[in-house]
Amino acid sequence: MAKETMLTYLDEQLTKRLPDYDVAIDWDVKNHTVELVIRLFAENPTKLHLDDAQGVASEEEVIEFEDGVLLVDPKKSNYEATDYLAVYPYEGKKGLRQAELDAFVTYLQEVMDEGLSDLLDFLNDDTDQEEAVFELKWDRERFAAIVRENEANGQTAYLPYPAY
Repeated sequence: MAKETMLTYLDEQLTKRLPDYDVAIDWDVKNHTVELVIRLFAENPTKLHLDDAQGVASEEEVIEFEDGVLLVDPKKSNYEATDYLAVYPYEGKKGLRQAELDAFVTYLQEVMDEGLSDLLDFLNDDTDQEEAVFELKWDRERFAAIVRENEANGQTAYLPYPAY
């Protein structure tokens, strides 16, 4: 049996704990990054005219909102932090602690639950939304608190970055 890595553990936890959400893992071997691509879908009942981050207009019946969280090796990865909801470093080949990986899954569910609710409110708001913007919110302090709680429960083992 292959040794469990941060990637296999994360995939298993996302599948088990977030079955109702569309979350994909995109591992960029050359750039030493792991992106958690998260997608929210919501009905646009009034066919509200929306522009995405690139300025592309849409009046679709179902809106797809996509964002991402990026795990990076600070010594090897190239990325633009503003392109992601959050960027979090891992420790090279050593990887990440289970406390951090579990916190990602726990907090990602909170972010997606709140985000979906906010997206539905945004799409169903009858007030003038000419300048309104919808985006997910990542609270670094809330995330850190979950990590500390997991560590206090003994989750201190590291799961290594996968070999390729």
